[in-house]
Amino acid sequence: MIGRDSTPTHRIVCKAALAAALFALAAPAAHAQSYPNKSVSIIIPFGPGGMADTTSRLVAEKLGEKLGQRFIIENKPGAGGITAGRAALAAPADGYTLALITNGNAISVPLFKSLPFDPVKDFVPISLVGSFDCLFVANGESQYRTLQDIIKAAKEQPGKLNVGVINPGSTQHLTAELFKSMAGVDVVLVTFRTSPEAVIALLRNDVQMVIDFLPALKGALSDGKIRPLAWSGPQPFPSMPNVPTVQQSGVPGFEVISWNSLSAPAGTPPAVLETLNKALREVLADPDLKKRALDVGIDIKASAPADVTARLRADIEKWAKVIERAGIQKQ
Repeated sequence: MIGRDSTPTHRIVCKAALAAALFALAAPAAHAQSYPNKSVSIIIPFGPGGMADTTSRLVAEKLGEKLGQRFIIENKPGAGGITAGRAALAAPADGYTLALITNGNAISVPLFKSLPFDPVKDFVPISLVGSFDCLFVANGESQYRTLQDIIKAAKEQPGKLNVGVINPGSTQHLTAELFKSMAGVDVVLVTFRTSPEAVIALLRNDVQMVIDFLPALKGALSDGKIRPLAWSGPQPFPSMPNVPTVQQSGVPGFEVISWNSLSAPAGTPPAVLETLNKALREVLADPDLKKRALDVGIDIKASAPADVTARLRADIEKWAKVIERAGIQKQ
């Protein structure tokens, strides 16, 4: 009697449960099909005008054209990427707030005593966006015509040569520390707040070499006021292929490649991540975009998400060793 009386209600409950389950299964797919249906923010941990900002704006423009919505750059510099990371993680994990994760985040892990987030666990990678090398340069009127000349002079006169870099703990600074260690030279590292200050010091011969990214050096290079000596990557950079690498200049195994990747807060729907990765692969293959990027020293190339994670983990380990060897105090 009880079973017979409850049958209609039971059927209604079962149908409702089935409908809810089907809706739950369909929701992510529907979200992916409609994504994006509004503007998307990309939070970057640097101010306007730098490599990360330049890369992001080039890519955001093309992504917007591809996916039919605006991709807006939000500059949130400060605290070794902590400010930007916090802002990205405070937003819903729905694909409408993305983050630029860079080799700077890899440096921050061993450089800071503690971080409010883990760049490996709290973010999911979408794709590598661009990579770029540091360039070693000397005064155009100096006797240092090659990096071998710098190494020779540094070994003949320990502690006499000055090398200019920006910001303690920056990629440029740690590149110089790695160079000192691997080349076996005793040079004095002089840090500056900005790249133009370092270039001015080089032109005044206050420092004998500067290590920085191409955009910061391009004006003085074009005027012939400074001389390119070597690239930090494993092969000459495509925009200046006649300039050798540090490896080719007598420091076997030396390699520093800076990089940017697009990531999202953990928990972002996989279908959204797949949509973004597919769009990025198409956008970053565009010949016009590649040329525009190379002109400012960026080699843009998409990747599988797993490749970003592997690179991030490898760089955390690499820079931890450099920081420890150099005796840099944790912040």
